[in-house]
Amino acid sequence: MLIAQLKSFFMVARIGSVTQAAKRLGLSQPTITAQIRALEEAYGVELFHRGGRRLALSDAGLALLPRVEALVQQETEIDFFLRHSGDLRTGSLRVGATAPYYVLELIRGFSERFPAIDVSVVTGNSQEVLEALQEYRVDIATSSQRVDDARLSRVLLGVDPLMLVVHRTHALAGHTEVAVSALAGCRLLMRELGSTTRIATEDMLAQARVSPAAQMEIGSRESIREAVIRNLGVSVIARHEVPSHPDLRVLGFTDASPCLHEYLYCLRERRGARLIDAFVALAEPPQGRQESGADR
Repeated sequence: MLIAQLKSFFMVARIGSVTQAAKRLGLSQPTITAQIRALEEAYGVELFHRGGRRLALSDAGLALLPRVEALVQQETEIDFFLRHSGDLRTGSLRVGATAPYYVLELIRGFSERFPAIDVSVVTGNSQEVLEALQEYRVDIATSSQRVDDARLSRVLLGVDPLMLVVHRTHALAGHTEVAVSALAGCRLLMRELGSTTRIATEDMLAQARVSPAAQMEIGSRESIREAVIRNLGVSVIARHEVPSHPDLRVLGFTDASPCLHEYLYCLRERRGARLIDAFVALAEPPQGRQESGADR
């Protein structure tokens, strides 16, 4: 029970939000709150100053935080050691992914070679999966965000052009290519903050000095695709993520060549772990395409 309470304290202290901590830990908000209060009552300390909706660490909380962080890190290392020990006949691998296109093919190949290994996949935007990797919540991450960090090993998986996707009845649907300026008359459906697709789209618009007629933020690629199918607006989507659908038309750009580079990341300190090395090897071509965040 103490470990669970300390984890709740640690996550709230790190994130600053009971709501977000509950989502991260897969628990309810009342459970998180109850665990922290039980910890405080058991030891007669106040770990947070509570003022309205704001939580601020007390002096005791500030002193406790690095100790709990060390404990959580130690538990993570033990879990990693146990999961990656042995001869590849047992174990588990956790993968964080932004898009299924590249990673699912890798997982298929990995599972064919190592059928006894349990593989779990969590999805999110680039920022979310890279945070999960650096916080040891996943072992491997695929992301279209390029991060130059000496702690990370990086392998280029592929390059995916960004396309304009419109409904078949849209005024632009009869074209195969359009100028970026054509978006000035459109309602543009955008991914959430932290999405590399959104960053690339905003960069393209800024370079062309174009502002869409209206914007709508939608928090997942699946929801954006459904919104375009229902003619709520147009969107810029990676070519491999565009579904085959009779109501969709896919257009290129005449004056821009936006694209996403998809990368596979792992922590450099964990290279040498059997499961991670086996998975990364599937992503590397025979001549090798591994990059170091420090070198590039």
